[in-house]
Amino acid sequence: MGASFCSFLRDFLRHFILNCFMSREISACLYFRALKLIKRDCLPSLYIAGYASTTSVSRITTHYTIYPRDKDKRWEGVNMERFAEEADVVIVGGGPAGLSAAIRLKQLAAEHGKEIRVCLVEKAAQIGAHTLSGACLEPRSLEELFPDWKERGAPLHTPVTEDKFGILTKKFRIPVPILPGLPMVNHGNYIVRLGHFVSWLGEQAEALGVEVYPGYAAAEVLFHEDGSVKGVATNDVGIQKDGAPKASFERGLELHAKVTVFAEGCHGHLAKQLYKKYNLREKCQPQSYGIGLKELWTIDEKKWKPGRIEHTVGWPLDRHTYGGSFLYHLNEGEPLVALGFVVGLDYQNPYLNPFREFQRWKHHPSVQPTLEGGKRIAYGARALNEGGLQSIPKLTFPGGLLIGCSPGLMNVPKIKGTHTAMKSGILASEAIFSQLINENLQSKTIGLDVQEYEENLKKSWVWKELYSVRNIRPSCHSVLGLYGGMIYTGIFYWILRGLEPWTLKHPGPDFAQLKPAKDCTPIEYPKPDGKISFDLLSSVALSGTNHEHDQPAHLTLKDDSIPVNKNLAIFDGPEQRFCPAEWSGRQKKVLLRTDK
Repeated sequence: MGASFCSFLRDFLRHFILNCFMSREISACLYFRALKLIKRDCLPSLYIAGYASTTSVSRITTHYTIYPRDKDKRWEGVNMERFAEEADVVIVGGGPAGLSAAIRLKQLAAEHGKEIRVCLVEKAAQIGAHTLSGACLEPRSLEELFPDWKERGAPLHTPVTEDKFGILTKKFRIPVPILPGLPMVNHGNYIVRLGHFVSWLGEQAEALGVEVYPGYAAAEVLFHEDGSVKGVATNDVGIQKDGAPKASFERGLELHAKVTVFAEGCHGHLAKQLYKKYNLREKCQPQSYGIGLKELWTIDEKKWKPGRIEHTVGWPLDRHTYGGSFLYHLNEGEPLVALGFVVGLDYQNPYLNPFREFQRWKHHPSVQPTLEGGKRIAYGARALNEGGLQSIPKLTFPGGLLIGCSPGLMNVPKIKGTHTAMKSGILASEAIFSQLINENLQSKTIGLDVQEYEENLKKSWVWKELYSVRNIRPSCHSVLGLYGGMIYTGIFYWILRGLEPWTLKHPGPDFAQLKPAKDCTPIEYPKPDGKISFDLLSSVALSGTNHEHDQPAHLTLKDDSIPVNKNLAIFDGPEQRFCPAEWSGRQKKVLLRTDK
């Protein structure tokens, strides 16, 4: 290929990449297809990082954490003052963990006749709006928080009545008995619309006096001069997609507290900053992640079995790819089912597409009949922490602590984390309140270091539960893959209940398991039929997400050169396949495989 043509393509690609990352109209998959056109002959001479720093064309990444505003002339003269509010406790995240913590704090304050100010910020416009329906809830923590939850009208309408588990081949389903004591036993649990449950928790919190601020994302951790956490700042608004301020620019609000509780959920961006500043992951293994995709359907009433739970492993995944499916029949006044597919992000083949695996699974002969004649009404995706006990970081630090799915308290074999998240919030609040009312407390830092929380968590049933299943997920890395994990569970967990005198390790971070594209076979996926299976764009339209044209991308690249020089060159651009929304700037899950 001639040098002049390569030069032309490079110039074209620079502008194309900019538009791909800055505009939602162009999908990531089109971006990577364009890159392939010049990959073989022009890639060696293409260096995006050098381009971004040496030319006047706008960069791909514009976030102020990468390119500080004090060095950007466009921000000269802009008023950067922020108003500040003082509270006793600030909670980041309005999910089950954060709301349980807020509720417990106010309960304790009422019991002891104390006045404490508790503020909770949540990025969703409404509490529960970012929580897709369909989960199996173990009510243990709810009963601790509200023994009278039934009288209060908690939206738990579907007790589990039937458990089914199976191994799928391409055409058949092999039933597997669920023995008493195994993690998959759901007797006594409830199938819930988790968004409705979280919304109900929000109502209980506000009734107790918690100040709940939906629609405000915590964007920055604030620190005292002594290094302890001071609080958080909410996101600035009125910023163009190229990082420049609009005329409508407004600075975020600072929320200061004696203790800041981080309940962001999986792979939270503030938690990542805290891991680094306080070296919280020094003594734990790398976290392992999964991507969970979910849909909500209305189905033919004749096929509706309220209270039934179905789980499968096997097809369409191979034995070396951790994952499986769920299908829950809800009793919410109409024939609803919530179904989904989880894929561990430590998979090996870069051509694997979790979304398309999900769509293909729905056509299995044991699944498709349930959906035929039905209608899909919602779609969503979220990241899951799958590292278990071995991957839990240090949970406390001066001025703050981590609860819920933020540090990774999910019970992976159970596929449940709501009950452990809620309990962690309860224990955190009890430890925090003890320090807040201690008149003789002598803190070494301005922000309180509530180390009792981690100590109490390790004495609780949460730690005992996570310890008992600690070896199940890493046992799936044997030569038998997922089936080796099932054998291990059947022998060691069912008999010893996790008391074996060893703890298995994960093989390393997820991204390190990915093989180069040249060593793998591309996967051919069937086209969606528009009735049972669907494309990504129509799915995202049902997700409730919103992204304005002229606002910064949700994705922040640490190094603009990696997508081309590494991800595309070595792995054939896996971002175009593992992103659950097709726009690489839309979901935080995109960073999970490449972020070191």
